[in-house]
Amino acid sequence: MEVLGLSVAYLVLFVSFGFMVGVFFGFFGMGGSFLVTPALLILEYPAPVAIGSSMAFVFGTAVIATMKHHDVGQVDYKLGALMFVGIALGIEAGKMLVYGLEAIGQAEVVVGTAYVVLLAVIGVLFLRSAINQSSDDGDEPQSGDDIPEIAKKIKSYNIPPMVTLTDGSKASMWTISGVGGGVGVVSGFLGVGGGFIRMPAIYYLIGVPLAAAVGTSLFGALMSGAVGTFTYGLDGVVDFGVVTALLAGSALGARIGSGATAYVDEDDVTIYFGIMLLLASLAVGLGELANWLAMPILDTASFVLLVGSSAFVTTVIFYYGAQAVRTKDVGPSATAGGHE
Repeated sequence: MEVLGLSVAYLVLFVSFGFMVGVFFGFFGMGGSFLVTPALLILEYPAPVAIGSSMAFVFGTAVIATMKHHDVGQVDYKLGALMFVGIALGIEAGKMLVYGLEAIGQAEVVVGTAYVVLLAVIGVLFLRSAINQSSDDGDEPQSGDDIPEIAKKIKSYNIPPMVTLTDGSKASMWTISGVGGGVGVVSGFLGVGGGFIRMPAIYYLIGVPLAAAVGTSLFGALMSGAVGTFTYGLDGVVDFGVVTALLAGSALGARIGSGATAYVDEDDVTIYFGIMLLLASLAVGLGELANWLAMPILDTASFVLLVGSSAFVTTVIFYYGAQAVRTKDVGPSATAGGHE
């Protein structure tokens, strides 16, 4: 029996995995699409299918997220539109690289290796952020309208053409195009929304206030996902059954994750998220070893590690949330640090 072209076991698996990714998206503001492509690669989907399907998943989640930020006026549509050309060209370049590697039979190996490095780096950054949180508190922006000193320095160089953004500030079109193109290449090559690169780039390089940088980054993910889905879809390598199952789970998970932010201090969970990413890096590495050494047992261990670590962090978020709900004296504003 098949549903959406998937066996019942795969349908349950993808809905469950989408739910966990949705929880991460709602809680951390990161779509978790960087976990989808590795999972599909471990399940032996061809690299173009894994990347194209992940891009479609990015598009679906980003639509929901962008609408939420639109309601509170945190999306700079002008900046997003200016980034569009760079994003589109970058995605096309990334896709051409994937197909070039596919033609010589190296796409799965190269993309898998890139994910090992990517997940490890992001995991280390999350762990360092969690460990150094207390000493870094003084460095955090005190106002949503503040921008970092490096952004002010970059914006002080008037390299034409200059454009006026929605908040009234000016930025060089070269900076905007560079950010869009760079994120587009990463998105097209790895099948991710690129939020972990795009949001910091918009904030630190273009100099958009943090709240607007988050909303505009999600709008950028929407555009990346739309372009990527279209370009990979034209080649018939998007598995819409997989995408639908993932989105079904993600829609519910994102709502729960968003609700959990009212009760759970993100600092309590960040270190676990970092550990999960390191384990995910190890999982992808084991998957690559399984192919090189022809040891199916490593493939099984790889997938169990990837899904198991994701399930663990989801459980941790629920655990802290349940504790906060039971401890009524902490109140719904526990995000200020009630679990220290």
